[in-house]
Amino acid sequence: MYIPASFAEPDLGLLHDFIEQHSFGVMASQVDGSPYATHLPFLLERGAGAKGTLVGHVARANVHWQHLESQPVLVVFSGPHAYISPTWYEAENVVPTWNYAAVHVVGRVQLVNEPAELSAILQRMVQWYEQPLPTPWTFEDSPFVQQLVAQIVGLRLEIDSIEGKWKLNQNHPVERRKKVIAALRTQPQADSQAVADLMRATLPVDS
Repeated sequence: MYIPASFAEPDLGLLHDFIEQHSFGVMASQVDGSPYATHLPFLLERGAGAKGTLVGHVARANVHWQHLESQPVLVVFSGPHAYISPTWYEAENVVPTWNYAAVHVVGRVQLVNEPAELSAILQRMVQWYEQPLPTPWTFEDSPFVQQLVAQIVGLRLEIDSIEGKWKLNQNHPVERRKKVIAALRTQPQADSQAVADLMRATLPVDS
């Protein structure tokens, strides 16, 4: 990923937080020499490996898993994004842009086929995604569940490299960035509000 220095986010804890908040990723590699991508949610094991490990599963009918162990795999996590109008800067010699945050992870996949371990992955994923709900659904092992387990392949991807890009107008003066934040606050889209929050977090503490 192209990351100018002003947009680089090197803090591993913050990158991990981002993955957990935006955990539906795009896993990309090659299948028979052509690009191939699968969209799926991941769990993050922060303490597994030097930079963490991603855990997930794909349908056994998806040919992607048959090619994963032989090559590096890229997983992209995208966060909020918003169009930035040059009128918001109230300055000359400015152009439109797009603000966003994203994290890229590269690693190698270990496939998981053992039924008990697959069931454990499913149970952990259900617990993670159900916990915020007022009446969480609980995972119960059963013959029906075991039929479903037979139709998936588990994935463990230990992170070899991780990089974050917070493209949030850091290359502009603080006062101009504040004007963009104020303009974003007037927009109805939820992403515009989230981008404004991210921009506010990148401002100097005393601003």
